[in-house]
Amino acid sequence: MLLENRINTFVEFGNFLSQFSRDKIEKKESVLYNELFFEAFEMQLKRAKNFNGWFTEDNILYAFESWSNILNKNNLDNWTSTYNFNQNSKNVAIIMAGNIPLVGFHDFLSVLIAGHSVTVKQSSNDKHFLPLIAKYLEHVEPNFKGLISFTEEKLTNFDAAIATGSNNTARYFDYYFGKYPNIIRKNRNSVAVITGHESKDELKGLGEDVFRYFGLGCRSVSKLFVPKNYDFDLLFNAIFDYSDIINYKKYQNNYDYNKAVYLMSEFDLLENGFLMLKEDASYSSPIASLFYEYYDDINSLQEKLHQDKDHIQCVVSNRLENAVRFGDTQQPSLTDYADGVDTLAFLSKL
Repeated sequence: MLLENRINTFVEFGNFLSQFSRDKIEKKESVLYNELFFEAFEMQLKRAKNFNGWFTEDNILYAFESWSNILNKNNLDNWTSTYNFNQNSKNVAIIMAGNIPLVGFHDFLSVLIAGHSVTVKQSSNDKHFLPLIAKYLEHVEPNFKGLISFTEEKLTNFDAAIATGSNNTARYFDYYFGKYPNIIRKNRNSVAVITGHESKDELKGLGEDVFRYFGLGCRSVSKLFVPKNYDFDLLFNAIFDYSDIINYKKYQNNYDYNKAVYLMSEFDLLENGFLMLKEDASYSSPIASLFYEYYDDINSLQEKLHQDKDHIQCVVSNRLENAVRFGDTQQPSLTDYADGVDTLAFLSKL
């Protein structure tokens, strides 16, 4: 199968996803195989929260919108243009996380675009959309049939592996996949660097970085670096539009539980009724809370972030070079590889 055919297939899938947005869900006559798949996706969208209480319709539609915007011919052509994919197809095993909707789709896309076959072991928290997507791809391009498989059993008969998990599971992955070419990902979190000179719109955008997917993604901001004497009311006022998140029961339960733990431990907290701020040197904060840390000098902070790069997925700032803009952490491009490891380069060398 030619690369052009693989790209065109995913372009068609992006067109299919364009029917599902947070503004409206609308069936379009021009979309291929709608008669087979539109209602199936719509039904799964409505059922998703029954399988995973964190997968709200709004968050799933956000993920659909994001991938629909990415999966166009120009983006896919540019993304693949610098790689030389050989015709020696391998079978790549992917062990997926399930923390946010379609979190493993980039790996799935990468393996198939690179011309390999894929065996997917999904998380029990997110296992219903990808098989539907695979069926859609096989209808658009029959040559994909036989190249995509799913398993809940022990992985066998693979040539390389891409595994995403926690720091604990990474040790298991290292043991199990160490003799194969592999990409093994561990826990990472994202941070924001505040100077005190951000606009209200930028701080509101930070709210999107914090609250989208309830803060469960590795690109979700879980830690702030702020200058001494920073006025946190600037942040609290800017993110007030996200206050309704406390009405979602699972989030509210986490807020109440973590607040109780903090208070019993006599930690000093700042809170606004839907988010808690705690001074802490760690990067990974619990749901409904943000850690913060003071800094004296932006250059010293930049050096610290560089030293801690293996713990950080992305940095949000309007001051630092190569940082993500406020509000954009959940809008990565095709080249924003998880853990900074170029997946297509890895796949092109198998």
